[in-house]
Amino acid sequence: MESKRLRLLQEEDRRKKIARMGFNASSMLRKSQLGFLNVTNYCHLAHELRLSCMERKKVQIRSMDPSALASDRFNLILADTNSDRLFTVNDVKVGGSKYGIINLQSLKTPTLKVFMHENLYFTNRKVNSVCWASLNHLDSHILLCLMGLAETPGCATLLPASLFVNSHPGIDRPGMLCSFRIPGAWSCAWSLNIQANNCFSTGLSRRVLLTNVVTGHRQSFGTNSDVLAQQFALMAPLLFNGCRSGEIFAIDLRCGNQGKGWKATRLFHDSAVTSVRILQDEQYLMASDMAGKIKLWDLRTTKCVRQYEGHVNEYAYLPLHVHEEEGILVAGT
Repeated sequence: MESKRLRLLQEEDRRKKIARMGFNASSMLRKSQLGFLNVTNYCHLAHELRLSCMERKKVQIRSMDPSALASDRFNLILADTNSDRLFTVNDVKVGGSKYGIINLQSLKTPTLKVFMHENLYFTNRKVNSVCWASLNHLDSHILLCLMGLAETPGCATLLPASLFVNSHPGIDRPGMLCSFRIPGAWSCAWSLNIQANNCFSTGLSRRVLLTNVVTGHRQSFGTNSDVLAQQFALMAPLLFNGCRSGEIFAIDLRCGNQGKGWKATRLFHDSAVTSVRILQDEQYLMASDMAGKIKLWDLRTTKCVRQYEGHVNEYAYLPLHVHEEEGILVAGT
């Protein structure tokens, strides 16, 4: 199954992607004036019109090391909490991958130029999952889950973001860099919940591993399937997990890993769950799967209250992005 998924990803990469046509603004406004569109539908269509009309422009990336920009192929990009920085993983000519951070604060029209900060860290191992980590302060580190290679086991590495921006390494203190031996991690998540302070979670094959980076203490929770997606709740002491089997379950962080009392919530999709997003009030959860379904779940009743159509996915780990204030849901296809 995994080899088939990788083959389909390669075929998808070779196909030319065509942007979907946008709406006609005049027609939509006229329908609203005649009463054919209510306020909610009009707002949703207006958002979609705005997104579909956005122009695609190439951003110029500058770096102190010109050779660093030899490869334009980014295998992964991840924005921080405030969307000020992008953590990137891109190919290098000698083989393997290199890490960088792109500063978006200088991104202004019409020039569209950004600066990439890099360091000497690179790896010839696949990056399975990545998330921003708030160890010293908000988004102070990057948590990377690397696959094992030959005799080298898989690991989870905390990389200080300051390593990418310090021009005087002898003066600045980059922060803590540490690595944990964790084989075969499919997903990871950093906790901002006070009941799991300084902790991160990794989703493995048939288990979830919760690790405290300060004390090194670990808790292991057995599952019936590979854990492909994770997110900590902020207010409730819960860790939500999405599995290859289609199950979504929450771990109660107040309970130990003994017995079955730690499973707080259980939801089910018909296909592998690739992304979970907890909404701000923590009463609803959004999840997408490899069958192309996106569902909104009510965590109080454990029932699906809405399903979003039009998403296409059969084999990729596509993330969901929700902007609640604007009422926008973004999903890759």
